[in-house]
Amino acid sequence: MNLKKSFTENNSIRLGLTAETWQEAVKLAVNPLIESGAVTETYYDNIIASTEEYGPYYILMPGMAMPHAQAGEGVNRDSFSLITLTKPVTFSDGKEVSVLLTLAATSAAIHTSVAIPQIIALFELDNSIERLVACQSPEEVLAMVEESKNSPYLEGLDLEG
Repeated sequence: MNLKKSFTENNSIRLGLTAETWQEAVKLAVNPLIESGAVTETYYDNIIASTEEYGPYYILMPGMAMPHAQAGEGVNRDSFSLITLTKPVTFSDGKEVSVLLTLAATSAAIHTSVAIPQIIALFELDNSIERLVACQSPEEVLAMVEESKNSPYLEGLDLEG
């Protein structure tokens, strides 16, 4: 489960979108994966239901959310998508988010061992949120993913798969 490869294969980077609600933002974030066949509409429904039950547990840092639901259900293949919003949406806990990186994993093991370190590596880059929001093309996002490959979080991971 390689972040860069998934973004490319699923054509799943969308920049400068507009959403009025967090639900709409999550829909925009999941849509590229529905379009590519990586997930079904059920996966979006599961994220919304899970968020309504547990709150926005996937806001990982100020400005950034990683929408996801239980591994497997509604997921056809491991994948990622990333969207940026022109203005942040506010979640039920009052936190504002302008970058959403959707994670769809077929198993919990992939979710924790391979997916999370790559996401941490990307978002530990200096000014990552501002830089992602400023990106004008998917290529600029992919360049940031490439830049994050030197992170100590990725040592020993096989990211070719």
